Amino acid sequence: MTSPSPAGPKFPEFIALVALMIGVAAFSVDNLLPAFDPIRTAFHLANPNDAQLLIYAYMIAFAFAQAVHGIVSDVVGRRPVLMAGLVIFAAGSLLAISAPSFEVLLMARVIQGLGTAAARVLATAIVRDRYAGRDMARVMSLVMMVFLIVPVIAPAIGSGLILIGGWQAIFACMLLLGLVLAVWFGLRMPETLHPEYRLPFSSKRIIGAMRQTVVTRLSIGYATAIGLMFGPLMAYIGSAQQILETTVYGLGATFTLYFAMIAGIQAVASLINARLVGKFGMRRLSHTALCGYVLFSVIHLALAIWFGGRPPLALFMTLLGIVFFLFSFTIANFNAMAMQPLGDVAGTASSLIGAYTSLLGALGGMVAARAFDGTVIPLLTVFCILGALSLVVVLWTERGRLFASQPD
Repeated sequence: MTSPSPAGPKFPEFIALVALMIGVAAFSVDNLLPAFDPIRTAFHLANPNDAQLLIYAYMIAFAFAQAVHGIVSDVVGRRPVLMAGLVIFAAGSLLAISAPSFEVLLMARVIQGLGTAAARVLATAIVRDRYAGRDMARVMSLVMMVFLIVPVIAPAIGSGLILIGGWQAIFACMLLLGLVLAVWFGLRMPETLHPEYRLPFSSKRIIGAMRQTVVTRLSIGYATAIGLMFGPLMAYIGSAQQILETTVYGLGATFTLYFAMIAGIQAVASLINARLVGKFGMRRLSHTALCGYVLFSVIHLALAIWFGGRPPLALFMTLLGIVFFLFSFTIANFNAMAMQPLGDVAGTASSLIGAYTSLLGALGGMVAARAFDGTVIPLLTVFCILGALSLVVVLWTERGRLFASQPD
């Protein structure tokens, strides 16, 4: 197990800093959910589903940009690419604060996504620079646990910021968070790219690294499974405000508490995964969780149909909590297994996998959220379909064998 350089942050600070890198992206999504209604009012949006585009414009730009940031970081190093990304994110935040129209606000979200993609993809690359195998899965679980705390508090923070300074205050808070990350990373995190892994600026070498990522069965298989699993998550994020706050359950401002409950469940599951992965292995944990995820998604959808698309809130939240608990046992382990064979091209691999998984998740989530019809059936349908497809892909990746105890 490789550990952070003595000149860099110690383990707890390393985890916190990497989690913040990922957390900036999550905060830039979840913090905005309470602003949907004020933004609809401010820009006179005729279709209430149009506010969801603020999530998906960000995520699609975020997906494509990852392919650039990671590849460049294998050439010039992790630090300069992250700093450049944070500058782009700051520019997008400033544009959003002063946006005179919804179209300009969407453009600002695209710019923000282009910038935060650097932080997201380099977080995974930096962890892979330092760790491998089960150790990487453990570190990623701890990072995800801290990262998942963000959705617990972000909507509530967003609601408070709206009271203080309107929806523009949310973007001011995003700008401040990006500045904090830039200062903290700049002062504390040394360059982590191993000198022997630094690629020359050669299209042949870069294409070779990209090809290595795409043709490695374990990597492309688990990357596809991650993307399919992200689709339901993005669908939930895009439609949660309408389902919980307004149209289906009418919870009003208390919807942030219910949203926080689901995020808290995911954080607890990530902590448990970090403790268990060394004993049981990534495959046994993630494959068992994926089978449970599909089973409970089918049960959830069947009950929702039985109740005409509006099951009792307690039932909806209980089954949603179970599904997301199991979800959290898949993502960190799938990511570690996808990256495991690619240590010599970690930046390129992380960028391609990040771009691919984010794009799959964003497109799958957008289709489901845009199909919102006043019930939870479109959301739960995508849980079933994409969960089942993910299981099929994992079966292909493992050549038909699940729960294998092979070294990981």
